[in-house]
Amino acid sequence: MLSVLSQGPIFIICLVLMLGLVVIVHELGHYLAGRYFGAAVESFSVGFGQPIYERTDRNGTRWRVNWIPLGGFVKFVSEAQLPADIGKENSGPIGEHYGRLSVSARSVVAVAGPVANFILAIFLFALIFLAHGQYESRVAVAETVPGQPAAAAGLQAGDVLVEVNGRSINNAGDVQQAILMTSGQEILLIVEREQRLEEITLVPEQIVRDNGLGQQVSQSSIGIYMQEVPDTARRISVGPIDAVMHGVSQTGFMVATTAKMMRRLVTGAEPLNSLSGPVAIGDVGRRVYNRTMAREDVPFGQRFSAFFWTMISISAAVSVGIGFFNLLPLPVLDGGHLLFNAYEAVTGKVLPEKVQEMALFGGLGLLMTLFVFITWGDILETGLFNRPAES
Repeated sequence: MLSVLSQGPIFIICLVLMLGLVVIVHELGHYLAGRYFGAAVESFSVGFGQPIYERTDRNGTRWRVNWIPLGGFVKFVSEAQLPADIGKENSGPIGEHYGRLSVSARSVVAVAGPVANFILAIFLFALIFLAHGQYESRVAVAETVPGQPAAAAGLQAGDVLVEVNGRSINNAGDVQQAILMTSGQEILLIVEREQRLEEITLVPEQIVRDNGLGQQVSQSSIGIYMQEVPDTARRISVGPIDAVMHGVSQTGFMVATTAKMMRRLVTGAEPLNSLSGPVAIGDVGRRVYNRTMAREDVPFGQRFSAFFWTMISISAAVSVGIGFFNLLPLPVLDGGHLLFNAYEAVTGKVLPEKVQEMALFGGLGLLMTLFVFITWGDILETGLFNRPAES
């Protein structure tokens, strides 16, 4: 416990750098779209709580840096973000009241935040590909775990993995991504065995195991250990255009994976504790820092570079998650505002204020309950209450 608490500064720095960047970009998307349509902006805040610094621009918008450095928010004049905002009219900032914008304009503003998150993810993934290129290597089965799906299906040591569920395998990461969230579903493997292609079907199982950072997580597994085929590894340089294309592809894959995860959560195929919140994000950053910096046999510059690029990768994944989550059709979220707008577009009438207020109260209560549940699970996962001190 003391070991975890002593690393509070590392935890906070990682959380602020990753979550803060992602949320600010999200809110900047809303702000830019709103200003494009002439909406009056009451405030743009970096962080929450009381301001450390504040200034008002020529349009009457308050730009604030607040004490609690976790993300931020943008508030348009007359925008109903919370139940207390219903029917409230503000004056001062220059521009059109948010509620008086057209339905299409408000919908664009609502979706602009998630879109900004996806663009950020594309940019970050593209940076990674541009800096490191694309790593390829043929992957073979080193060993199967007795009693696990791979062994039961007849997979053998030495089998070279060619395809998993129609996805070509170019490295070990491709295998892990293809198997991700497939527990309980039949998948098809194409392997090369003694220069012949063989088809093997099996059903991955849900197991709890170490994710390489000291966290016990629930994952789909077929029960194999992998190894690279000798003399097949290569790193391919990637130019700017190809890097962006790879970034788009990786972001698209993560959006599809997130959608699949939400579907499996709703049906009960994935446990609810698979979801992660801010505490988990900061804790992952802390663990990555510890594992990377503990390699004293590696020069500090290389360790810092590895830590930096890992943080960039995690930030890209977090950006996709936040963008997707905000599109869910729940009041308080951007998807909820799109739902209200859809009602107005179909009926030609604004949703009654009382209904909006009740919906926002319900949505806020649901999100707060979910937040408490996820945060408590994340706190337990940090090892804060474990008796043996974590290194």
